[in-house]
Amino acid sequence: MIIPNTDSSGKIIQRISDTSGKLHMPAMPAGTGCRSLVQRFYALQAERVEAYRLFEEGHVAYLRTAPHYNFQRYRQLVHEITLAFSGISKELIEMKERLHEECERPDLSEHIEKLQEKERHKLELTAKLQLAKQNVVDHPEDESGPELVQELRQKIIKTVEAISEILQDFKYDSEELA
Repeated sequence: MIIPNTDSSGKIIQRISDTSGKLHMPAMPAGTGCRSLVQRFYALQAERVEAYRLFEEGHVAYLRTAPHYNFQRYRQLVHEITLAFSGISKELIEMKERLHEECERPDLSEHIEKLQEKERHKLELTAKLQLAKQNVVDHPEDESGPELVQELRQKIIKTVEAISEILQDFKYDSEELA
């Protein structure tokens, strides 16, 4: 496995595929109560934060191999991180439906839907940022490269702020369940 610091990322590793490509993801028990769903929501968000950290560490390591990039290792990392994000996302979609139907909490369901959209946007921006950073390394003479990197960082900051607001709303609206 190529993910850096795998010893500190046990939860993420559980979601990452083995050599056969099967996703390791603990299923949410069918009888899980509303309080447990909220607790699981926070655990999934922590896993997502860890996945982003590992993604960034892997990209930094990839850039250090310039100009003879180790693309195979980086591509494997991207694949594994994609599987982790996909697993988190699938579980959140199931959770969203259960909060709406079983717990009769459409407000919490709506927060998850908004969160998923912002997280999708953040991932797209992160991928663009990584490409822009590589472009800066590969073409230092291009003066627009650092500007694009800075612009993308600002967009990510704004997206993270929006995510934080959604998480605050979720926390406030779910307090009686926690």
